[in-house]
Amino acid sequence: MEESSSPPGEKVRVDLWAWSVRLYKTRSAAAAACKKHQLLVNGRRCRAAKLVRVGDEIRIRQGLLTRIFEVRGILKRRVGAKEVPAYLADLTPPEEYARVAALEKAARESTPRREPGTGRPTKRDRREWEEMGGADPADGTEVAEEPDFDEFVEAFLKNRPIR
Repeated sequence: MEESSSPPGEKVRVDLWAWSVRLYKTRSAAAAACKKHQLLVNGRRCRAAKLVRVGDEIRIRQGLLTRIFEVRGILKRRVGAKEVPAYLADLTPPEEYARVAALEKAARESTPRREPGTGRPTKRDRREWEEMGGADPADGTEVAEEPDFDEFVEAFLKNRPIR
């Protein structure tokens, strides 16, 4: 096992470090995150080959959540999950976790739900939803009103050139 107290000035690639401390499942996933600008070093975009040292700040965007870490130790090999806290410090404010939890809860509550155990919607259920003019729970889209056929014919004939 490597020591968390790294020699001063020691550096390692950011993709290798992020993979070593288990922020990403594979090193190529860490490199892809750098390419997509989801992994920032000291607030700046970086390539996978960017060298990080002790004290650098790493920001990782994972979905809606932006996590902030401080590099506490340099690693060149992947370590066990129990050893990870010696090499990084999570500086993400608790408000960020609360914000993401609130957004996810709002998204869950806004989607229409059927009662558990009622099974697949019947044709009758779908007709009732369409008559109400609300969202169709099957596909989550708004049901638009169909135009009146007579109005459509009048508009069509009005715009038709006379020969």
